[in-house]
Amino acid sequence: DEEEDYMSDSFIKQDVRPGLPMVRRVKEAIQKEEKQKEANEKNRQKSIKEEEKERRDLVLKNALGNENKGFALLQKMGYKSGQALGKSGEGIVEPIPLNIKTGRSGLGHEELKKRKAEEKLENYRQKLHMKKQANEQAADQFRIRFKNKQEERKMEGDLRRSQRACQQLDMQKDIEVPKETWFWIAPEEEDKKDEEDKEEECTSSDLSVSEKLQILTAYLRKEHFYCIWCGTTYEGSEDLSSNCPGDSAADHD
Repeated sequence: DEEEDYMSDSFIKQDVRPGLPMVRRVKEAIQKEEKQKEANEKNRQKSIKEEEKERRDLVLKNALGNENKGFALLQKMGYKSGQALGKSGEGIVEPIPLNIKTGRSGLGHEELKKRKAEEKLENYRQKLHMKKQANEQAADQFRIRFKNKQEERKMEGDLRRSQRACQQLDMQKDIEVPKETWFWIAPEEEDKKDEEDKEEECTSSDLSVSEKLQILTAYLRKEHFYCIWCGTTYEGSEDLSSNCPGDSAADHD
């Protein structure tokens, strides 16, 4: 044989890029692996269930022929292939589909399972609804408590203003002792008493802040013709009734 000419066109046209043989070997290995998988799949022995399914699918795909006794009886009664059942052709054209039960569960199990799933979903929806209602109720209760707390703080502030005004007006009339102990603001020395004395004083009155405020404002209007919300001392009862909107904070709003 003649020696190969390394300067010939056949040799120069060959792809000699670095790493190319490795890529080819990888592709060949992948193709070989895929062919081996296909061969294994073909040679694999099918299970009885798989064989039954294949035979069943094959039979169901084919239309009924004359060898079928039921189809032969229909033909004797005048039925033609592709025709709807019934005297006037209002019946079905295709046979009722065959549903093969492959699981081991008893009859009605699927319906029971579906019903339980629906009940579970309904219970979940009810829980969400009840949780939503509980959150809304909690939010409403919080808003009510917050509003009541604000109103209580406002009444406490009005009560302190009424106590200061009552003390000043009483002292202007040379009244040295208040009509009720809580009509005046307690001095700093009395604030330093024992807690037991304070508890006895609170229980003795047994009145809420709103009740104290109502009693004290009525006293200021009757005795001094003074309204804490107007901040004015009127000349008399007639001047008070004609010029003052009312005896509560709501009347002055």
